[in-house]
Amino acid sequence: MVSYTQFYPFHSSMTLMRSVWLTGWLTALFYSSPINAIALNISQPHSANLRYLLTNEEHRWSFNTSINFAGSSDFFASTERWTTFSAPTYAAVISPGTEEDVAKIIKLATMHNIPFLATGTRHGYTTTLGELHNGLAIDLSHFKEFELDADAKTLTVGPGVTVGEIFDPLFSAGFEIQTGSAPCPSFIGVTLGGGVGRFQGVYGLLSDALISVRLITANGEVLEVSRNRYPDLFWAIRGAGANFGVVTSATYSVYPLTNNGDMFIAEFIVPPRRWSEYLRKMESMSPLPAELSSLLLNSFNTTTNQTQLYAHWAYKGTETDARKHLSPILNMNLTATQMRVLPWNRLVENTFAGAAVTVCEPNTNRNLYTLSMINYSASTWEAVSSKLATFYTQYPQAHSSSLLYEFFPNQAMAAIPQDDTAFPRRDTTAYMYVYKQYLSPALHD
Repeated sequence: MVSYTQFYPFHSSMTLMRSVWLTGWLTALFYSSPINAIALNISQPHSANLRYLLTNEEHRWSFNTSINFAGSSDFFASTERWTTFSAPTYAAVISPGTEEDVAKIIKLATMHNIPFLATGTRHGYTTTLGELHNGLAIDLSHFKEFELDADAKTLTVGPGVTVGEIFDPLFSAGFEIQTGSAPCPSFIGVTLGGGVGRFQGVYGLLSDALISVRLITANGEVLEVSRNRYPDLFWAIRGAGANFGVVTSATYSVYPLTNNGDMFIAEFIVPPRRWSEYLRKMESMSPLPAELSSLLLNSFNTTTNQTQLYAHWAYKGTETDARKHLSPILNMNLTATQMRVLPWNRLVENTFAGAAVTVCEPNTNRNLYTLSMINYSASTWEAVSSKLATFYTQYPQAHSSSLLYEFFPNQAMAAIPQDDTAFPRRDTTAYMYVYKQYLSPALHD
């Protein structure tokens, strides 16, 4: 067996990891899964002395498990979140160094009625997280297992591995996999929410590539979950996985590179006078071929002081085929900001002029809403763009807010029976993300 294995060493016990240009694009990548684990009794105060419980020597934590309490110098580094909107609060954080310690702390928290939240890279988002007050954070960012079995065509990762960390090792070994659209969320975290992405027309959702997971239940039991072992649980974690346990590793199917890993990329700024024409071209192209995807960012341009449309296209195949499928857009003769062939592992970092790095900045107030669409509707998009322009006029302090449309073909995703996984709406052809970013909490309402 040919195997590529990469393990990231844990840091010492007191060293904790921490996982708007066009700020506001690519919410899906972060929104795909609220959390990477389970939270218990979030509305109830814990009934035991948390400091005493965690520091009691009888627990015999491993040497690379670290514990920090609110107010300590290392506490923030292991609880900092991607968005501060409706964020949970903690009295303590434990960063387990072993799976055994994860099971131990979950069992302990359950036994003593301690509310807790387990996370990988802390990009998950849902307003109910704000209901967790003075709880226990279980930081899984140390779990950096990365094992590629080239013969079996499988990849196994831990919850601390980000989307961006899988690109180069897979590409170098001649493989690819469907992913989300930004590099910084946990790869497993994206999976548990379903995992929408550009390649769902070819390979399906990221959760459709999932073979098995190691999952710890609320009573501290470690389970190997797959289609053949605990099938009901395997059904549930593919789309609603944040609700059923803490995943400490996950194994996926990977695929040989298509077209040697090369993709054709094109991006355009659409001038306002041609918005209607562009949107109607988009509408006429539905359904997109399985290999063709698009992102459309509706945002505020501080240079021109007006709203703008920024379009991104990616084709999984040859440039010749890409140009044929893109002919309705190319024939508009828009000014391209980029039009070139890129390897698959460079796609995300080169989307929208490399904005992913900016979008990944943590500790920012971001308030997100989403919508799934079955049909393309140019008239609807025009009406929404008009409302966004009005919003910018009324609230200039919210100019970092934006709308993102993701036009992802659904052929492979829709081919999987709806009842095969917990993920709903496999007939979706596009997603809209309302991304509100502002400094003043007074704008929340």
